[in-house]
Amino acid sequence: MPTAARAELDAAGITDPALRAGYTVCRELNAHHGRTYFLATRLLPAARRPAVHALYGFARYADDIVDDLGDARPAAEKAARLDRLGAQLQRALTGAGSEHPVLAAVADTAGRYELDPAHFADFLASMRMDTEVTEYATFDDLGRYVHGSAAVIGLLMLPVLGTTVPREEAEEPAAALGVAFQLTNFLRDVGEDLDRGRLYLPTEELAAFGVDRQLLARCRRTRRPDPRVRRALAHLVAHTRAIYRRAAPGIEMLEPVSRACVGCAFTLYRGILDQIEAADYDILHRRVSVPRRRRVAVAVPGLLRALATRA
Repeated sequence: MPTAARAELDAAGITDPALRAGYTVCRELNAHHGRTYFLATRLLPAARRPAVHALYGFARYADDIVDDLGDARPAAEKAARLDRLGAQLQRALTGAGSEHPVLAAVADTAGRYELDPAHFADFLASMRMDTEVTEYATFDDLGRYVHGSAAVIGLLMLPVLGTTVPREEAEEPAAALGVAFQLTNFLRDVGEDLDRGRLYLPTEELAAFGVDRQLLARCRRTRRPDPRVRRALAHLVAHTRAIYRRAAPGIEMLEPVSRACVGCAFTLYRGILDQIEAADYDILHRRVSVPRRRRVAVAVPGLLRALATRA
């Protein structure tokens, strides 16, 4: 176990060896798959980091059941696996424990922070939609999916981060930030999602610019941009930026020790939209990311603010 991981678990008062192992698995999932989230989490007090790792690890584990490109099992079998995961999680949340390291860690986090079990059920319901639904016509249609896949993640994070206002007042911007992050993912990963047989960009929004799934697939296959696709993506980027603006006031509603973490994630994830624009929306065949130097430039001032707040 890395020294930093041990220090975080010690700070959080997590002493049970099996739980420590579970939290460590979640931390590794976060570090490997969520570079932006993991970097931002480093700005939190050490005692709060394991809970964030547990929530990320659970979300990633469930998502991988559906999205692992190396897993050729039928959609119905993946849905059944999600159902079994949900049943195992429900037992763990009621205090029965779990031998699964990720479930043990997330159930422990849920107990420590009194997280609403309904949020986990909503999340798994959205993951199950990925085994049945391959596209969405409107933003309203997409709304049910992103509520479970993204908004509830923001709501689950609130008790861990803490608020300086009544929690219900901070819930709307927290949910909006989860949705903004998710829509950013959809834009960044549109080509990869097409390979999985899914399209998360609303088809009616695309159709207004003369774009359909076939055109997107052709642009990915030929690596040739199309002005219609460029205009459609520019519209969707602008829509996503508006959601970031709705989410922004929520940062100041958080406890001071948490603001640097969320502010860092906010800036870096919104920066992916900047990279999409810088690529002139030619992203169907490649995955844009925020350059390392930019991540460092955002994280270092955030770390100094976090240290000053703790002091």
